[in-house]
Amino acid sequence: MSKANEPKKIRVGIIGASPSQHGWAVHAHLPALAALPAYEVTAVSTTRQASADETARRFGVRHAFDRPGPLIEHPEVDLVVVSVRTPLHAGLVRAACAAKKPVLCEWPLGASLAETADLARGAESAGVRTAVGLQRRFAPGVRYLRDLLDQGYVGEVRSVAIDVAMPMLGAQVPKAHAYGADAGNGATTLTIIAAHYLDTVLSAVGDLQSLSAVVARRIDATTILETGEVVPVTAPDQVAIAGTLASGAVLSAHFDGGKRNGGGRSVTVSGTEGDLRLSEDLTVSGARGNGQPLQPLPTPERYLTIPRSAMPDEAYLMAYFYAALAKDWAEGTEVVPTFREALRLYRLLDTISESSATGQRLDWKG
Repeated sequence: MSKANEPKKIRVGIIGASPSQHGWAVHAHLPALAALPAYEVTAVSTTRQASADETARRFGVRHAFDRPGPLIEHPEVDLVVVSVRTPLHAGLVRAACAAKKPVLCEWPLGASLAETADLARGAESAGVRTAVGLQRRFAPGVRYLRDLLDQGYVGEVRSVAIDVAMPMLGAQVPKAHAYGADAGNGATTLTIIAAHYLDTVLSAVGDLQSLSAVVARRIDATTILETGEVVPVTAPDQVAIAGTLASGAVLSAHFDGGKRNGGGRSVTVSGTEGDLRLSEDLTVSGARGNGQPLQPLPTPERYLTIPRSAMPDEAYLMAYFYAALAKDWAEGTEVVPTFREALRLYRLLDTISESSATGQRLDWKG
């Protein structure tokens, strides 16, 4: 194919491309995009010109800015990626929509249900393409799990158990993550850990129908590692859910965001004919019949369409997300979650919070 006939690359500008070790953009977004021929990163911005220049140098990006406005308005940016702390999402998303630029925002879209609803309405009114960073559902192992369930590997699903324990907000926390101690910032065990895993699992097993929940805070204060400063914690670190799926299967989930030792992540789906487990590395194991040990089920090559090379795990997941987004743009489909789907997920989180606050079992109407 001649260059004249090659598909036009999607030119990306990334807001929040700090070169620090805690920067999600340089750890996940930029390596993922570098692996995909459908994209070209043309601009990055941070809060300091020196750091923006450093990221641009490392990744071969032409334009670097110390504020987001010039990036959003730049004619060589087709897609604006918002990769900053949750409280800053709204202003940047609104600016991209005002410029009529397609926008991809990391999850959570807004710091609250009301803010998420406002952003979704604003993007729809502006008529811009949107996407939200719920990337785990596109992992090869997750797609393989979904297909195994659709093919009847476990028979009729009886139960789904989710167990996730992580040191997101424990007795000590890096300064870069300390803002999560304040529930008002919208980056909590419920809105980050529970939301990502519920989205991943429900994309494979189907919607919830009803639920009871406990959302609790069992950590009163945390110490910032770099400074020794002790800050109060108002964000929950425990989420427990007992529910039923639309299929009638039972779902149980526990998310611990303050785990100090021995954490892990797993999802087990049990059915009338067998069992499947999604492990921490998003690989699948399973067994059919009775009394059998779970055995690894290697992900078939047809799911592994992107070369792994030296990409970190998080970048590899983002690469599959971006590949799906490029396919949506090329074919006019809507497989990647949009702001509408972000609002739907946040409504589920709000239902979980309401159940906890009222002590009632609630229906989930989607």
